[in-house]
Amino acid sequence: MTQPSGCRPLDGITVVSLEHAIAAPFCTRQLADLGARVIKVERPGVGDFARGYDERVNGLASHFVWTNRSKESLTLDLKQPLAIEVLDTLLSQADVLVQNLAPGAAERMGLSFETLHQRFPRLILCDISGYGKGGPYEQKKAYDLLIQSEGGFLSVTGGPHESQMAKAGCSIADIAAGMYAYTGILSALLLRDKTGEGSHVEVSMLESLVEWMNFPLYYTYAGAPAPTRSGAAHATIYPYGPFPTGDGNTVMLGLQNEREWQLFCATVLLQPQLADDERFNANVRRVDNREVLRALIIQAFASLSLAAVTERLDQAQIANARVNDMQGVWEHPQLQARERWKQVRTSAGVVPSLLPPATSNAYMPRMDPVPALGEHTEQILRGLGLSAEHIAELHTTGSI
Repeated sequence: MTQPSGCRPLDGITVVSLEHAIAAPFCTRQLADLGARVIKVERPGVGDFARGYDERVNGLASHFVWTNRSKESLTLDLKQPLAIEVLDTLLSQADVLVQNLAPGAAERMGLSFETLHQRFPRLILCDISGYGKGGPYEQKKAYDLLIQSEGGFLSVTGGPHESQMAKAGCSIADIAAGMYAYTGILSALLLRDKTGEGSHVEVSMLESLVEWMNFPLYYTYAGAPAPTRSGAAHATIYPYGPFPTGDGNTVMLGLQNEREWQLFCATVLLQPQLADDERFNANVRRVDNREVLRALIIQAFASLSLAAVTERLDQAQIANARVNDMQGVWEHPQLQARERWKQVRTSAGVVPSLLPPATSNAYMPRMDPVPALGEHTEQILRGLGLSAEHIAELHTTGSI
């Protein structure tokens, strides 16, 4: 196997990001993982408001630590003319600008693609918003939960009653938009190698999440009934979900086809006759009779421990899993065995950080510190050629 070299795919690429919260920071952290220099522009004294979400990581915010390693923090008050001049100089040397400011804010600062492309034809601009440019929702505020609601996610998640609808436990709409922005930027960089010009990447949270909702959308095609909210179970495949075991634990299991159903009946339930029962001999019938079948499965598991059920499932090659809490994930034996946790420095000490999921044999991902607010401001300004007097003036005017 080839040993990782010191060269990463985005070495030499400079990204400037006017970012806050999750979608844009998650996107640019992926770019930093691949070697890009990411300069995070933050408001002086305040910074990305995600810095204040909580204090769970040695006093730092969990969201911020997750999405901001390997970046440089530059404070600029973009309401100040001198700060705009600094941003202008930065963009003249940058490859990519990412922004997820409030709708219309970037355009008001002269940062539309049309304006920037005339001045910096190789610059790639990525705009991330809640609903996209144009349309009746363009100016509407968009937070992750609201997009989960607008995009139909809440209609298929949670329990069967309206009062039991549930949001995803992580920022799924932000993550979706961040990943599409990331891949869009990579595509734009490849395109620039062919055309010599930068291009405009636009990503909306709504469209990103709706793309992920295409299974339930097609399931309801032409007015067909929607899948019911089924908690942690699958709405349209059964048995597929959590089941209690006799020792008070829960096993998660899933069947995908009729061959597995027959093995499940014979090897796990020890009731081979159920395989041909007319109530259960096809997935659609198992779904229709799920409550009856669930009772039979629970009865079969009632005298068994989690370990015993898991042993039978593994013997039958039926997919299964533990229901881990967060501590279980921190201690997950597979992540430990594969050495997926690395140490990353922060202003509050060293913390574990998960390696990027896409592992390459050609390079090691960048895993540099999470920046303190404004930590790199003077270093970046000096790198732009600004004199000590000019930097002092920026301080005096509150521009940095």
